Amino acid sequence: MHSSNPAFITAFAPKSDTAFDDLAAALGDQRPQASEEALVQLGRALMTELLDVIADTALEDFQTLLGEALIGAFHSAAGRIERDADRARDVMRRLDRDFDGSEASDVELQEATARARAGDAATQAAERIRDAASAAWTVSTGEVWTAWRGSRRGSFLTAAQLEAKQAIRAVRDRRAEDARHAGPVVAFRGAPSADAAEDAARIFDALNWALAEWPDMALATTGAKGAEKLAIRWAQQKGVTLILARADFDAHGKAAPFRANDDLIALEPTCCLTLARSLDAASAADGRPFGPALNLGQKAMEQGVRHLAVRSRPH
Repeated sequence: MHSSNPAFITAFAPKSDTAFDDLAAALGDQRPQASEEALVQLGRALMTELLDVIADTALEDFQTLLGEALIGAFHSAAGRIERDADRARDVMRRLDRDFDGSEASDVELQEATARARAGDAATQAAERIRDAASAAWTVSTGEVWTAWRGSRRGSFLTAAQLEAKQAIRAVRDRRAEDARHAGPVVAFRGAPSADAAEDAARIFDALNWALAEWPDMALATTGAKGAEKLAIRWAQQKGVTLILARADFDAHGKAAPFRANDDLIALEPTCCLTLARSLDAASAADGRPFGPALNLGQKAMEQGVRHLAVRSRPH
């Protein structure tokens, strides 16, 4: 059902960014290009239409599954297109490495470069639709979606080789920049059961304090449900850079949540915030403290990292 809690309904407007339009226009395709604004509108409209159709029907019980499936479809599409573009870049690297100066090699290199650039633009288009649908989902429901899961022959470079090198370098630099955060990192881990109103209020208080201390901070978390989803929602509302260190259960099994803590510590956080148990009395009475949150606090102190536990407001 649609959330009626105003504290969780904040319009997330996509960042104004003409880089996509510039990228699309530079492809040289004679067909018209979809603008970033049109893609954003499409993502919003798709999610809004889905929620309107299933509202107050028997399908409402499956709203979360259907909404996340819609967002996930564009996320999956973006990943598949990006892999195709990466394969084109592999061809570019091979052709550049074995370039023999012939016209045929030059044409083949140009074609591979064009495929990679077109794939990059299509990847970003799918991401724009995905992000807009995700924002509309959060606005309407208060829920947050996060993604799971040689030498060269010849003595000169042709225009195609130069373009190929620039294209490969640009993607590599962009991906490195996306993963890099030059400012301080604040890590947060919280119990999945800590999702009551009091938990949300105190998590937001703690994160607002951290943002005041380090205005250029990034928030690092594993993206687990409950308290960490609330923290992600806060980051979206505040426009704070988010770093996800997801638990890899396929690789690490039951140890995955604790291995994720190692990844958080490896980010060299300035401060670690934890909420090991819900601050709501009824929720706290139902179970033990959340071990991974306690573990992150312990690891932080062992590494000399400032650690603060989120607590109830003093009375």
